[in-house]
Amino acid sequence: MNTPLMDLLKEKRKKSEDVLELIKDGDDIILPLANGEPKVLLDCIEANAARYRDVSIHQMHALRGRDYINGKYRGHLSHVAYFLSGASRKAFLEGNCDLVPNHFHEVPRILRETTKTSLIITCASPIDEHGYFSFGTQADYITSFIGKVPFFLEVNMNMPRTFGANQIHISQIAGYTIEDYPLHEVQSPLITDIDRQIATLVAEQIENESTIQAGIGAIPNAVISLLVNHKNLGIHTELLSDGVVDLVELGVVNGIAKKTHPGKVVATFALGTNRLYEYIHENPGVAFLPVEEVNDPRLIAREDKMISINATTEVDFLGQCASETVGGRYYSSSGGQSDFARGARFAKEGKGFICMHSTTKNDTISRIRPQLSLGSAVTTSKNDVDRVVTEYGVAQLRGKSISERAKALIRIAHPKFREELLYEAKKIGFII
Repeated sequence: MNTPLMDLLKEKRKKSEDVLELIKDGDDIILPLANGEPKVLLDCIEANAARYRDVSIHQMHALRGRDYINGKYRGHLSHVAYFLSGASRKAFLEGNCDLVPNHFHEVPRILRETTKTSLIITCASPIDEHGYFSFGTQADYITSFIGKVPFFLEVNMNMPRTFGANQIHISQIAGYTIEDYPLHEVQSPLITDIDRQIATLVAEQIENESTIQAGIGAIPNAVISLLVNHKNLGIHTELLSDGVVDLVELGVVNGIAKKTHPGKVVATFALGTNRLYEYIHENPGVAFLPVEEVNDPRLIAREDKMISINATTEVDFLGQCASETVGGRYYSSSGGQSDFARGARFAKEGKGFICMHSTTKNDTISRIRPQLSLGSAVTTSKNDVDRVVTEYGVAQLRGKSISERAKALIRIAHPKFREELLYEAKKIGFII
């Protein structure tokens, strides 16, 4: 490193407690999601919550449960969620934190328009020889604020250095600390026989040279595992998971047919195991881009044969998909499901798949219903849904009438519920 850079490195090196001086009463602090969450800096802020009044911390998908999320420091430090996780779900349901409805691609704009964007606190990789830190597993919504909002970094020696639009120069930060702790790993969920049945139906409809987005869950993972004999696939997805690594190493994913960022695996964040984190480290074939770009339906639609694969909890006869509530109670949020459903819908030869088991609670409740459960939130609207998939088949809803939709959905319902569903559809006048 040159002398000016070494001087900056020394000047910007701080203690964890120094972040406290950057926070004022009424501030809005922004944290990235998942492994971008700065553990030690948050410990410090939380331990000093009493010194502040009305400071809000804004974040999607909090990684660790904390007292401020659970309302312990009410009036001093509060949590505003944009996607619920295991760390915040109970807190929201008990009224101890807020949840802001959103489409993932709009989160940067929402933060710009509704908060003070006082300070961004995030994890980062160690600095490179040119003076840049990388946000590693992240780009998400924080990269939209580089050069516009003060950043304070928690450099984690285990954070991979990645490429794309997720680097920040040392001259652009208020300070940094250095820590050393392992990244949070998420193991792939157990894939059941029903998951494989659904995944097989989806994989059969994916053509060579398609570009794939796969959401969170066993079924999207199962679909990825079934694409090993495909050719020239591309990846443009909000979440990058372990399954993609296999497809790249097999030569199935090479991105040569992509219209945007050809040859690159494009994502806005990565969450998985250490194998994934090692794969993305210093890998020029992976580009982490701001969610405003990755999840913008208008930009997604530029890819021919764009494939969107997501999961839901229930679907009504109109095709409305409730993917963020379970039995009418909030579980997560919209995330990017609607972003990619719309993008795939606009794309040339695009296909959008919404997947689910046909039943829940040991086959006692049908997930295909005349109406959504009371309190359910519609994530993917009836106008945006393309194909709904259960283990009993694929219901293609795009361009179909309400009567045709109801019939198609009943055909892929569990056999024990089809007669009852048909009766209900006739009762409300959807089928004559």
